[in-house]
Amino acid sequence: MTNTEESEPAPAEPELRRGTGKPVPGKLRRRLLTTGICLAAVLVLAGAAVLWLGAKASTIKNELEASTQLVPKLKENILKNRPAEANAVVDELRHHTATARDAASDPLWSLASATPWLGTNFSATAEIARSADDVATLGVAPLVKVYDSLNWDKLMPSGSGTDLEPIRKAAPAVASASHAVRASAERLNGIDAATLLPQVAGPLAQARQQLSSVVEELNTASDAAALAPAMLGSDRPRHYLLLVQNNAEVRATGGIPGALVVLTADKGKISLSAESSATQLGVFNPPISVDAEQQRIYTDRMGTFMQDVNFTPDFPTSATTALKMWEQKKGERLDGAISIDPVALGYILDATGPISLQDPQIIALTEGKLPTQLSGKNVVKTLLSDVYAQIKDPKAQDIYFATVAKEIFGALSSGKGEAKSLLAGVGKGVDEHRVLLWSADTSEQSVLTKYTLSGSISGPSVPAAQFGAYFNDGTGAKMDYYVKRTVQLIQQCTASDGYGTIKVRITSTNTAPADAATSLPAYVTGAGAFGVPPGTAQSNVIAYGPAQANVETATQDGKNVAFGAQRHDDRPVGTLSVRLAPGQSSTVEFTFGKIVQHGQPEVVVTPTVQSVDNVILPTQSESCGTAG
Repeated sequence: MTNTEESEPAPAEPELRRGTGKPVPGKLRRRLLTTGICLAAVLVLAGAAVLWLGAKASTIKNELEASTQLVPKLKENILKNRPAEANAVVDELRHHTATARDAASDPLWSLASATPWLGTNFSATAEIARSADDVATLGVAPLVKVYDSLNWDKLMPSGSGTDLEPIRKAAPAVASASHAVRASAERLNGIDAATLLPQVAGPLAQARQQLSSVVEELNTASDAAALAPAMLGSDRPRHYLLLVQNNAEVRATGGIPGALVVLTADKGKISLSAESSATQLGVFNPPISVDAEQQRIYTDRMGTFMQDVNFTPDFPTSATTALKMWEQKKGERLDGAISIDPVALGYILDATGPISLQDPQIIALTEGKLPTQLSGKNVVKTLLSDVYAQIKDPKAQDIYFATVAKEIFGALSSGKGEAKSLLAGVGKGVDEHRVLLWSADTSEQSVLTKYTLSGSISGPSVPAAQFGAYFNDGTGAKMDYYVKRTVQLIQQCTASDGYGTIKVRITSTNTAPADAATSLPAYVTGAGAFGVPPGTAQSNVIAYGPAQANVETATQDGKNVAFGAQRHDDRPVGTLSVRLAPGQSSTVEFTFGKIVQHGQPEVVVTPTVQSVDNVILPTQSESCGTAG
């Protein structure tokens, strides 16, 4: 071979198997090469998938945050009655939530939801996005569309009545929105947050909290839209017995229903007629029948005198008893009962503005010694104190009471006042249990029992851990105007058997002047007619615990005392009597044990002359140390 001839390449050295020193066969070599390429491809695809999922997560986060930022703007447009602007915001809101939902519906996102450990975070995020879009599309959008037809300024009572058709037409949309939001809330509540990353668990908790409050409000709106037209007389006139409660002589639901008026609602127009009084109805013998449980606690006086139908704090019982009395004495079957007290009448006057009493009979009754113009500032003192000093005849007092109520409702039905203020005032009265409603229609009443407005002591409107502190006058007079009270729950340490124990502490003070026996009218002090010295205030104090618990002990001013122990709809009831001379205070404590409810306890009280906020004190918890 010459130097110019090309030499053949030398044969390649065979690849050795790692650790053996033996050659690798060609097939195996090619397989390893292919596997390496596949692994590289998987890594590239995995990296791309992570980037893709990251981009989708960023989209979901940004879109949901953008939708959240629109909520204040939407509220502002609604409150300022700008339906066109509100609809425009809704369209923008739906765009953001739909984009977030689309991102969470991506096939790769769905695949990631099925992976171990982290998959629950992807599925929870998808559910949040889906719920947000459902709320925007099925909840907010339909409500805003009917909002203009539900303009409350247009729906307020007027002298010519109110067009109730818009409420009736809007009812299906409100009900549909309520259902959609409730379904979304239930889906979110079904997610186990314990396994989620903080970045997902935080937004989930926030979404749950927001939907919880919205669900309650929408359920209320849906029920109101369904009930209001018929109860306001859209199909036929409705007649209700209006019980004007007098807090100066306290009863469990507020005060004696001394003044009685028939309120008629006809196509949204409200009118009052047939004034009467508990005194005029007289004694019922034999008594109207009440259930045995309540008769044991409150005696058969509940069915004997209209003044005592609300010895019980359960307004459905009081209302049905009062309507039976009215029918028996007046021969008129009514459609329901409404209760209101002077404090709530004051809330209405705050919205409607003052009323003028121009009836010559009323001016003659007062001999010019009572104001002829009543407002939210002076109506309580006038009705619960001054009237007794200036009008000696009890029948004339009832006439004055009924006339004031008629004038206030007349102002309401004439359309006076601004809608939002009026609704706020009535709503405050409902929240404080000063405004109560019962319907003789069983289907309507089944809806009302879900709300505070019903005044029920059991059922869906009553939280599981609810306590009650109620008062009935034992003086037989009007001394409760001077009795000031506070009520506080004392949460004690959980017993070794796991049951809770809570005390209901009730402090009462007679603020009447020291010379009340002579300086106050005999009609206010009672003049000792029922065995209570003039100027002294006697009250029957009643405490309710939650269902299944027991009332175990009672103390008065730190000393154990005998007390009555009964049950009402499976709730334990403790009762005792407190007598206070002018300037005297007394503290009663009822101890409830075997409490199985672990929710936050709360207490409901008889509405009195005082603001409820001044009566109910914050719950106090005893410190629970551990044995060393």
